[in-house]
Amino acid sequence: MFDRKLVYPILASAAALSLTLSGPAQAKVEGDTIILGSAISFTGKYSTNGIHASNGYNLAAKMINAQGGVKVGGKSYKIKIKYYDDESTPLRTAQLGERLIKQDGIKFFLGPYSSATTKAMAPITEKYKIPMVEAEGAARSLFTQGYRYLFAVLSTSEQYLAPVIDVAAAIAKKNGKSPASLKIAMAFENDPFSLDVRAGVVDAAKKYGMKIVIDDKLPRDLSDMSTTLTKVRALRPDVLVISGHSKGAATAARQIKELKINVPMIAMTHCEAAKVIKKFGSSTDGFMCPTQWGETLTYKGKIFGSAMEYDTLFKK
Repeated sequence: MFDRKLVYPILASAAALSLTLSGPAQAKVEGDTIILGSAISFTGKYSTNGIHASNGYNLAAKMINAQGGVKVGGKSYKIKIKYYDDESTPLRTAQLGERLIKQDGIKFFLGPYSSATTKAMAPITEKYKIPMVEAEGAARSLFTQGYRYLFAVLSTSEQYLAPVIDVAAAIAKKNGKSPASLKIAMAFENDPFSLDVRAGVVDAAKKYGMKIVIDDKLPRDLSDMSTTLTKVRALRPDVLVISGHSKGAATAARQIKELKINVPMIAMTHCEAAKVIKKFGSSTDGFMCPTQWGETLTYKGKIFGSAMEYDTLFKK
């Protein structure tokens, strides 16, 4: 999930670090400009979020350059990012990582979008000792491999929907019911991110003794989940949780509306990026959607001002 608040510090620290490191990580510089590299999804199933992420990178570079760039060793450098489209395919991500390093001479990377593509890129940057700062690969498995050149600033994926189970348990107790009486329905994309989200939900459900009555994997193209929703109608779970990135969220919201599915609590990842409220209106009322950041937060910073001011700037 795209975290816009983190993009500026990611890019600024990345640029400065790339010039101060010695050896293989020395940055590529053309004149007074540091060249960073990124293989990211402009097409394919991750394209919505890939484009959001690249827009964030570009905004950060623009702001850095407008304020004089990054100063290293008494000299100021501007930022430029060289992109390739990985087509939402991990194999292509890895190939483009090799290309950026071997052909383009890039010595510092900004991460791709999704855990699957980040997992494909991480061994490449590790092999060549190229630092990669990422905010879009949240799978736990990325952070258990001992990578020394991977840097991330986000909540890991098992934390995304597990709190929904805590909320459901609290509501049950408030209403005089045992949390163990609740039935959970789950549907997840078969990718590293969503499977980690699933693991977090399963662990939380076990904690309360809740019964998982549906545990489905979503179709690869994420275009139809009517099979799962038909089961939901028949089994009448208390909680429905879904993770299928932006395309999966849009499909779920659309078909929940079309099939008139009624579940007391529905939660899914990537609601914001999928624009489910704008697309499907009041039928999404009550959906619970985790996010790394929100424009209503009260945080203020020197660069962008308030969160709302940053949100306005990003959307221009």
